[in-house]
Amino acid sequence: MRRFFIVLLLIGAMATPFPATFAQKRGGKANAATATATAAVHGVDQITAQQMRDYLYFIASDEMEGRDTPSRGLDTTAKFIAMNLSRWGFKPGGDDGTFFQHIALRRDKIDASQTRLELNGQTYKPGEDFIAVGNGGSASGQLVYAGNGWLIKSKNMDAYQGIDAKDKIVVVTTSMNGLPKGVVQTDLKGTRGVDWMDPGAYAEKQGAKAILLVPDFQILSGWERTRQNSMERGVASVAKAQTVSSSAPLRIILSPRLAATLFQGEKQNANALFDAYASGNTAAPFALKPDKQVSINVVAKNDPARTQNVVAIWEGSDPVLKNEYVAVGAHYDHIGISPTPDKNGDSINNGADDDGSGTTAILSMAEALAHTTPRPKRSILFVWHCGEEKGLWGSRYFTDNPTVPLDKVVAQLNIDMIGRSKKEGDTNPLNAELTGPNEIYVIGSTMMSTELGQLSNRVNQSYLNLGYNVKYDDPADPNRFFFRSDHFNYARKGIPIIFFFDGVHEDYHRPGDEPQKIDYDKMQKVTRTVYLTMWEVANLPTRPAVDKPLPEALRGN
Repeated sequence: MRRFFIVLLLIGAMATPFPATFAQKRGGKANAATATATAAVHGVDQITAQQMRDYLYFIASDEMEGRDTPSRGLDTTAKFIAMNLSRWGFKPGGDDGTFFQHIALRRDKIDASQTRLELNGQTYKPGEDFIAVGNGGSASGQLVYAGNGWLIKSKNMDAYQGIDAKDKIVVVTTSMNGLPKGVVQTDLKGTRGVDWMDPGAYAEKQGAKAILLVPDFQILSGWERTRQNSMERGVASVAKAQTVSSSAPLRIILSPRLAATLFQGEKQNANALFDAYASGNTAAPFALKPDKQVSINVVAKNDPARTQNVVAIWEGSDPVLKNEYVAVGAHYDHIGISPTPDKNGDSINNGADDDGSGTTAILSMAEALAHTTPRPKRSILFVWHCGEEKGLWGSRYFTDNPTVPLDKVVAQLNIDMIGRSKKEGDTNPLNAELTGPNEIYVIGSTMMSTELGQLSNRVNQSYLNLGYNVKYDDPADPNRFFFRSDHFNYARKGIPIIFFFDGVHEDYHRPGDEPQKIDYDKMQKVTRTVYLTMWEVANLPTRPAVDKPLPEALRGN
């Protein structure tokens, strides 16, 4: 009876946003009771572990086939989300009165029967000796070795110093992880294309005809997947963003056997060059013997395809503030089916945590919001992004082609992996950075808006008081998590963001990321906290002020 009386009082005081009333003036049990009562008014108790378990077991089921972009499983998941949004009375925020924002794709597939590489008259087979990546074309000529291929002036790194690569074929030793050993994001200072360039851009500027990549261990471990993507499934890309320069060099990944043959008789062999790269002491550039000639012909087929973001709007109650939006997002795609099964015979990457957990969390938030009155003052924009695993496709497309005025989006809350917990006594090094059952990484909350960060902490401390770990706010974070999820594309448009993340673990991007391994109690706690944060932002009298620019190292890549 007493709790019901408190709830009635709070309903009459809804003009004061949670938790800025009693929660700031009283401590102890009074503070906790008030926070709990206010949370109940917002419907937070409708978000439950069992509810999220039910949704996630469908979203991360084998029938969804790993939700690759594009794929049948991803489309089925999109329809499942849209069906529920329609039932709950959400306003469609996609194209033509639907919940789907369609994205035109193109799928590039290498024609193996017409693709060849010759070295001094010897022909090598695509898929076995090399893999062509990207578009077709032809190239032939002499070869130069260009170290790691990078230009980074702040590190006095110039892969082409002392060599001429114009109209030649360049060989580089580099990694799929991106930056060379000993280089962090903060070293990429100044202007891209002037003060620093990645191997592809720098080779093009040097006038190279093709890039031959001596692979590292990570590339070799994914050889079969890369081969299938290149020659069988095809490599999809966003058609609208497809701006391949006519002068862009061909890209070829060499097998270890072909790399060894290429450097046979040179002053350094392929193993020595890779060892030097791995140690951070990349060998100096040099021209290969002039009698060593390579000829490449790559034929690619281009087919149209498409995918979609799922977009929904819950209109706010205030006649003025409803024209502004609090964006809440997650990516509903994953990496699909592996070319070879794991030790348990499983090849489907279900993506229960990545990012089935975020997909489910904002679906549960939408359901709670739809069954709660009164409505928040601002409108809530829910976006389930596709193609995050391909390079943040969906969020890039949405922020470049928004279905609501982007300058009216006051903040974006991104949920990407919140379902796993490190168990007590776990010594697996792959789980070393995984958070516990009452902890979550919070990234970017204060990078752009002091006010948004303070609000986020205040809501958490007044409610469940989870452990908010901000270690990944470091601009020099070698994991580069700030760039690796969809919030980044909102931040680059000047929208303050918060990214909730549990940390990588032993099943990250593996078939073992399954729904039975999820800590649903943790998911409930984190989701409820994000939900209340959303409410607090939605009811602020003025939008969170953006009072500082992103650190230089986080403005683009």
